[in-house]
Amino acid sequence: MKDLWNLFVAFFKIGLFTIGGGLAMLPLIQRMVVEDYKWLKEDEMIDCIAICQSLPGVIAINAATFVGYRRNKLAGAVAATLGVIMPSLIIIILAAVFLRAAGNNPYINGAFVSIKAASCGLILFAAVKLGKQVLDSKFTWIIAICAFVMISVLGVSAVWAIILGAFAGLIPYWFRLKKQNNQEGES
Repeated sequence: MKDLWNLFVAFFKIGLFTIGGGLAMLPLIQRMVVEDYKWLKEDEMIDCIAICQSLPGVIAINAATFVGYRRNKLAGAVAATLGVIMPSLIIIILAAVFLRAAGNNPYINGAFVSIKAASCGLILFAAVKLGKQVLDSKFTWIIAICAFVMISVLGVSAVWAIILGAFAGLIPYWFRLKKQNNQEGES
């Protein structure tokens, strides 16, 4: 029961203190899950991000569900998912009430401009940190650059970039397998 409570509280804190959506939450999720609680190893967290990014839905909710399930099966998944969702639900309800009363207040609008800028910084930090861990060969750099160009320049959906990236990732393994089969055939 304590593990479920820890999952709920940890992801509640992440949901409460992270502004800017799922990608902005990644550095906090990584620190809490890998460094603080040691629920996952660094390479497992990278796998978690890859899996969660390729699934439909918000990456932070997917990550919470993934980590919770790995820790404590269905009950852990529910605890972690509720933990990450509850702050947003509460804050959205309060914000709707508050913003309706505040109208077009220039101070509030100014605060939101700064919040958006800070969120961009968090997302950039997550991208750089993830890039340092994942982009470890020419091949992975080529895949990342191609995906970036496909999405940002050519307007291809991120879903197609992920699917094509997955198939491209199989290419080196197909060549290795073919080479092994040829060597075994020569023996």
